[in-house]
Formats: sequence, structure tokens, C-alpha cells
Amino acid sequence: MTARGAQVADDAGDAEDLDVEEALALVNEGNGPASGGAAPHSPAARHRDTPWPQAREIAARAVRAGARRAPVSVPLDAALGLALAAPLTALTDLPAFDTSAMDGWAVAGPGPWTVRGGGVLAGHDEPEPLTDGEAVRIATGARVPPDTTAVLRSEYGRTDAQGRLHALCEAGHGKDIRPRGQECRSGDQLLPPGTLVTPAVLGLAAAAGYDALTVVPRPRVDVLVLGDELLTEGLPHGGRIRDALGPMLPPWLRALGAGETTVRRIGDDAKALHGAITRSGADVVVTTGGTAAGPVDHLHPTLRRIGAELLVDGVEVRPGHPMLLARIREDQHLVGLPGNPLAAVSGLLTLAEPLLRALAAHPAPEPYTLPLREAVHGHPYNTRLVPVVLRGDHAVPLRYNGPAMLRGVAAADALAVVPPGGVRPGQETELLDLPWAAAGIGVCFT
Repeated sequence: MTARGAQVADDAGDAEDLDVEEALALVNEGNGPASGGAAPHSPAARHRDTPWPQAREIAARAVRAGARRAPVSVPLDAALGLALAAPLTALTDLPAFDTSAMDGWAVAGPGPWTVRGGGVLAGHDEPEPLTDGEAVRIATGARVPPDTTAVLRSEYGRTDAQGRLHALCEAGHGKDIRPRGQECRSGDQLLPPGTLVTPAVLGLAAAAGYDALTVVPRPRVDVLVLGDELLTEGLPHGGRIRDALGPMLPPWLRALGAGETTVRRIGDDAKALHGAITRSGADVVVTTGGTAAGPVDHLHPTLRRIGAELLVDGVEVRPGHPMLLARIREDQHLVGLPGNPLAAVSGLLTLAEPLLRALAAHPAPEPYTLPLREAVHGHPYNTRLVPVVLRGDHAVPLRYNGPAMLRGVAAADALAVVPPGGVRPGQETELLDLPWAAAGIGVCFT
């Protein structure tokens, strides 16, 4: 059996309709002597593979203090989706002067008032002061004249035949005036470092006087697609198949926080793989396939050759358990994804997402759970990641969740984290949102 064939057989135990015994049989088939490794449920395999929660924690903590790129200053229109590298401190009082909160009249002293000619509009210089018993028309956002007592809303005032203004309700002192510094004073910290720049943050920064923000730049990622059998166009033929990961990974990685992303296809070539990794200047190198121990799986030998530090070498998760995480240099990491498409998605969410989040200084999402509407069979000893759709207050498991299938995840809102042994109908289960289904900045694919 080839390495890729062993991978398919190994991961076949993830199919929904297999019972525990069938899953064990298929797992043993894919990890027995033919694949050159111990069965995953053996003591040796348990020692090698990292539990799924621990693997995510290792990836989140893999970035050392000196590995992050230096903060950069970018214009406001380029900061969306980045994390603040410095506190957002007010450069001015907000509002910067007393302003009218409503259209109406600025009045001084008790009424009735004599209405002064003209009016006060937003964006004009400071108007002339008012004297007691005087009023002037004023627009929302306009600077109130000195000595103004209150703003009388248009609907709360009337003028008599002599042109005098009368209040229809009491105009208390300071009514409908936004005083200078009501929101903040110059020098106040508005947001701490690490805050994700959303559209609302951009608006606050502009109001506080900023033209640019100091942010953590997005990490650069090189994607290396391995496999001689992959086609970049047309229909599968002659034993060759279409490359699904080359088109899928760059936008998905950008949705996870990556910046500049390049894709290179280098086939099953050990020399080319070595050159591509050692020449990469990216913060993260992502490879697809070649993570097992078959005759054309060159990733492990290449990492040993260049002296990389393996942080995670196999994860107790299905699909995708032969994923890996390595530190190539102090400031460069490699995420090795399995070649099967859904297995690669599992690797993205297990290792790449926490790593990229740490590099980009993005806050970790709050974990959440929902009950599953249907039972989901579990792997005997590994976590399973199963595509689901959200329906009201439940998650519904989807079919087509084999390691080589994308049909299920293409329709999904999230992946359910199914513990060993499975879940019962109605049982609360942790969910991992997919970027395009999650609320917030994660939906931005640019």
C-alpha cells in the first residue's frame, strides 16, 4: 500500500457509519507494519501523538517573544483586521468643544427669549456669545455659543407674533449639550494593545485624531503544495486528480490572519522541497501532504536535515492525525498538513489557526458549545472534527465528512469537536466556527 493509500485507509475510520470495531480495524490497517509505524492505540503511538487540545495549546504558545515582526504604522484604511500594537490614546478631548446634541435653539437664561438673526451651523468657528434672554438657531453638532444655558429642541419651542421664543417644556441647565470631554479627555487610553481593529475602532481612532495606527503586521505565509498526482486545471485523468488545496488554502489562511500568501507546487521532490523551505522568507511555511513515512513523503527527512525542532508530530484527531508543527528558525515555523482535503482543514484549525493568531496578536475566540441534534459516532481514542450546520439552538452533523471530502465542510457553519467515544443526541459539544460563518472581522478575506 502506498503512503497516500495508507492515509486514506487510516482515516477511513472517521466515516459516520463505522462502529468502534470497524474503525479499529481500519486504523490498524493504515498504521501496521506496511506503513512502518505502530498502531496509534499502542503505547508507542500514544506517546508520539499529541492530544488535540494540547496540540492547539502548543501551537498558540509556539511563538517566542522575539519571533513577531516589528509593529508598523499604517493608514486607517489599511488597519482593518489588524491588532493594535500600542494603546489607542486620545489625542484630543471628545468632543473637542461643547456641541449641540439636537437641532433647535441655543438659549441663555430663562425664557422667553429674543431670537437673534442668523444661526449656528456645524463646522463653523466659535459663534458670538449669548446674553441672558437671547436665543439663536443651532444645528446638531454645531459649536454652542459661549454662555449658552441649554439647547431647546425644535419640537419643544414656538415663537409668538412678536418673534419671541417660548419653551413648551422646561429647558434645564445643560440640556441637549454635549460638553467638551464628555467621552474622553486628551491622553485617556481608549483601547489597550491587542485590540482587533474593527470598523468601529477605525471610527473611534479617526474621532480621536488619528491618521494612522501602530499595529502588528499580518504574518507572511508560503504554501508548498506537494504531490506529483495533482492537476491545476481540467478533469481528473490518468490517475491524476485536481489540486483542491492550492485554491483553498490562501484565502482560508488570510481569513485566519495571514497577510501576503504565496503558493508553489513542487511535486514529490525532496531536493525541491529542501530548497523551497530553506529559501523561504515567510513567517510560516505551510506544506500539504508528505507528512507520513512513505517512499515519497519527504517532509520529516527534510526537517531533520535542516535541524528543525518538531513541536508537534502527530495529533490525536481524525481526520488529519499525521499533521505536524516545527520551528525552523527562531522567527519561522512550519505547519505540515495532510494531503487529504478535509484532513488539511483539520490541520488548519488545529495548528495553523492558533499559530497565526499568536503571530498576529489576535485574541483567542471564546469557546462555545451547542447540543448536537443527532448522535455522532466517535473514534475509539481520538478527537473527531465533524462539519455541522447551525439550526436555531442546535448543531446538525453533515454527511460527506470523510478525510478526502470537501462537500460537507463547504456547506458547514462550524466543525464539532467530538470527543473519543462520540456524543449522544442533545449532548453539548464544542464548536469551531469557520471563518466565513463567524461574526466579526473573521469574515474578511482580504
